[in-house]
Amino acid sequence: MPSIDFTDPRSNRLLAALPDAEWARWEPELELVKLAHGEVLYASGSTLSHVYFPTSAIASLFYVMQDGASAETAVVGNEGLVGISLFMGGESTPSRAEVQNAGLGCRLAAQRLKDEFNRAGPVQHLLLRYTQALITQMAQTSVCNRHHTLDQQLCRWLLLRLDRLQGLELKVTQESIAGMLGVRREGVTQAAIKLQEAGLIRYARGRISVLDRAGLMARTCECYAVVKTEYDRLLPDRLAT
Repeated sequence: MPSIDFTDPRSNRLLAALPDAEWARWEPELELVKLAHGEVLYASGSTLSHVYFPTSAIASLFYVMQDGASAETAVVGNEGLVGISLFMGGESTPSRAEVQNAGLGCRLAAQRLKDEFNRAGPVQHLLLRYTQALITQMAQTSVCNRHHTLDQQLCRWLLLRLDRLQGLELKVTQESIAGMLGVRREGVTQAAIKLQEAGLIRYARGRISVLDRAGLMARTCECYAVVKTEYDRLLPDRLAT
């Protein structure tokens, strides 16, 4: 896999897809930021001040219940942005966005993004295509969590992250995975053991190393392919200029 300069804003697929005129307007206003593990980019019910375009970081979107319980509805990495409620007219959202894999990203002031979206040009079309892909991921996650086995869900969860990372290793605890999938930790432990015994992963001390990505793809349910196909159909390649 070729090395990617994650300090370059255009290592994010959406930013890379901006036409030259739009990029010239955006570039001076994009701020490169370090995103720490566990950092909350926006909380449930809060008004967003910025949108974030991850380059090497990964954020999870959680739906938060009234009793504080939550589950992951989608993952966002270098293919997209965090903060679609800004241009969808809601200003705030009942979900929460939290950094799960530390790394880099760029942020843009909320009003700046709204102004660009309201120009009704190529930026609007690009962001709406991204939103459709994200909605597909959210819908498929809901279906997957209802109808498929936990080890299939874990395979999907791992593959979606591998698509957004360089390398085949993730730093994550089983407790964190359980919280994101909305299941008990014991269930994640059993699912991870099955995948490890099948030679697909190695898990130790909060790290998961994927040993056989093709094997994960063969073992997962249809949901991963549905989501990946929709992202590939709607969004340009990450390295597009």
